[in-house]
Amino acid sequence: MPKFLIEREIPDAGKLTERDLKAISQKSCRVLRDIGPEVQWVQSYVTDDKLYCVYIAASEEVVREHARQGGFPANRISRISSIIDPTTAE
Repeated sequence: MPKFLIEREIPDAGKLTERDLKAISQKSCRVLRDIGPEVQWVQSYVTDDKLYCVYIAASEEVVREHARQGGFPANRISRISSIIDPTTAE
């Protein structure tokens, strides 16, 4: 299945507490269970005012449905075409 990078604009995201992040994660996981195996959350990166989330999903529409059901913004969804890291240079 394809991977997607989701950009979520959340003002002051970097100030979210561990408790806040746990609650957001729990809600996301509940929605993922309801949607089924067509979408998997890999991980997210929290910055000052955004979350960048990596998902594996059957389609962009499934990612959007997860955002809609969870009440999460999905300001930009980009399909990941390749992944590189330092080992790519070898």
